[in-house]
Amino acid sequence: MRSLLGTHDLLLVTLDTLRHDVAADLLAAGRTPNLAKVLPGGAWERRHTPASFTYAAHHAFFGGFLPTPVTPGPHERPFAARFPGSTTVGADTWEFDAPDVVTGLRAEGYRTVCLGGVGFFAMTSPQGSVLPGLFDEAHWTREFGVTNPACFEAQLETLATVLPPERPLFTFVNVAALHQPNRHYLPGAAEDSLASHGAALEYVDRHLPELLRLVTSRGRPCHVIMCSDHGTAYGEDGHTGHRVAHEVVWTVPYAQFTLEAGAW
Repeated sequence: MRSLLGTHDLLLVTLDTLRHDVAADLLAAGRTPNLAKVLPGGAWERRHTPASFTYAAHHAFFGGFLPTPVTPGPHERPFAARFPGSTTVGADTWEFDAPDVVTGLRAEGYRTVCLGGVGFFAMTSPQGSVLPGLFDEAHWTREFGVTNPACFEAQLETLATVLPPERPLFTFVNVAALHQPNRHYLPGAAEDSLASHGAALEYVDRHLPELLRLVTSRGRPCHVIMCSDHGTAYGEDGHTGHRVAHEVVWTVPYAQFTLEAGAW
């Protein structure tokens, strides 16, 4: 990350609530072909999230604590707030003297843009304004939220209008489609399920090329981090939803890769 700073645009995508097992199964079945084209080695990395729900997980992400590899560590982090005694900062880690990576990137000359999805980015309440308030520019409408089956498309339409022409850019997109309710992605479904969760990921995959086209259209290579903030339960051990300490909640898909300018 240190060597990319200033020469590369940066994109952080959180596929809100996406379970690792569902993401891996769909990939293996060939149901997410556009993700297969960009994931390193054609596979999701299995990681553990630092928190079990959106608000807490994104505070950790922006503080430099992305999902952690499931293998024994310590694991070097791509970026980190500078503080004494950190054991996960290495030669390639970019350290910033700021409380969060968004502020740190702004100090390095980046324009920072947020396209929220779920309610913690809605800016309709004081709490829903905390995370988007970190950015130079933040966007949210009801069309970006969990009740709109075309939520990702709505975000992409807005992103196409706000890409600045000159400065390096850090774009953050929180995709709401996977979050409950997702039954509308499965025709005839009366309730949310693992099947509708998977259908929501197929919807996102269909429109992923437009996101990648937009972020590589500015004449700079773009470094991408794509992951889930947490998973969710559909009846496992009696649990439904998240904000609980269960394996299907803590285990998330993760990927990191660089796209050349104009690659899409």
